[in-house]
Amino acid sequence: MKKYVFKNGVVIDGTGGECKHNQVVVTNGNTIEFIGNESDYQASGDEQLIDAQGGTIVPGFIDTHVHMMMEFSPIAERLATPFSFMYYKAAEYLQTTLHAGVTSVRDALGTDAGVKKAVEDGLIVGPRMQLSINALTITGGHGDGYTVSGTVTDILPSNYPGMPHGVCDGVDEVRKKTRGMLRAGAEVIKVHATGGVLSATDHPEFTQFSLEELKVMVEEGRFRKGVKVMAHAQGAEGIKNAVRAGVHSIEHGIFIDDEAIELMLENGTFLVPTLLAPVAVLETAAETGMPDTAVQKSKEVIEEHIASFKKAHKAGVKIAMGTDAGVFKHGTNLRELGLMVDAGMSPMESIVASTKTAAECLGWEDQVGTLEVGKLADIVVVKGNLLEDIYSLANDESIQVVMKDGNIEKDIR
Repeated sequence: MKKYVFKNGVVIDGTGGECKHNQVVVTNGNTIEFIGNESDYQASGDEQLIDAQGGTIVPGFIDTHVHMMMEFSPIAERLATPFSFMYYKAAEYLQTTLHAGVTSVRDALGTDAGVKKAVEDGLIVGPRMQLSINALTITGGHGDGYTVSGTVTDILPSNYPGMPHGVCDGVDEVRKKTRGMLRAGAEVIKVHATGGVLSATDHPEFTQFSLEELKVMVEEGRFRKGVKVMAHAQGAEGIKNAVRAGVHSIEHGIFIDDEAIELMLENGTFLVPTLLAPVAVLETAAETGMPDTAVQKSKEVIEEHIASFKKAHKAGVKIAMGTDAGVFKHGTNLRELGLMVDAGMSPMESIVASTKTAAECLGWEDQVGTLEVGKLADIVVVKGNLLEDIYSLANDESIQVVMKDGNIEKDIR
């Protein structure tokens, strides 16, 4: 097994504690073997040195809301692209994400079990993944794919082997569809509890699914040894319905009100804010052929989104970093940290949200998220001191070294 010694950098371990100087992080195989003062480490002589060159040594970053099988593109382009081409593009997106310093992701719909197996078996490189397979939605709801012309045009193909369609109505249909996602390999259940920005026939404040329907999803997940539910929820009523039903995390949370915040605190519900999503939609609208309805709704919600994040953060809601990458370009994920800082977090808080808290959101806190002896060797070296310039993460070139599972996946020092 290969051993590596990371040295000559500021160590931020992801716990939120003070950064450390003159320390080394030693990996052996796929785990962390030692963290401490360099003078206390007894070298065996067979280690490979990773000189951080005065930069920052941090845990691998975790994005809890991505779509690895897509990057939004004009509808004419999608219609002219062969079905299987998306798998080859996904291999590119996965590598780009990993090289951006993101070593673990939670896929929020669109990626099937075969893609995860390809990464795990080493056929392609990418972050480790937790899959939702496809999202549950109502007829005419966010993710239905129905357009005002009467045709159905999904952003991603669905209803093929390994990718069940997610439309369901009523408790019985919801139960069966949830079981279908679990059968296809879902490790987390994704539900659209409200309308959204990209769908043409609804609005982010529209409520989808009844409380009883949402409870069935949570119940079915619980039957499978604790599979959690993540809820796309933007309007206040839909957010509160989801939290009352027992969902694990609220995605986006654009119109959170005070009652929703109290419910989230009472239930220990995570918020995955995805502040980058509406920003990126507006930045890339012309290039990607984003519908005018999506552009208009992004303009409407962007300030409310920031205000809701500020309220939730101030109240102490658990916030895990997530971006919605795939709605925009992969590999730009870590811009989210700068946006969280702009909205009131300290740089250290944004790092914790993207490591320790994100790992807790995925239920992987015993494996990843912090630099601790015995945990998986997911380590990133960033150029410069992150606490002095968190915005440097927006530049992929600032990510100097990426280690995942004890393997060096990127080294541009």
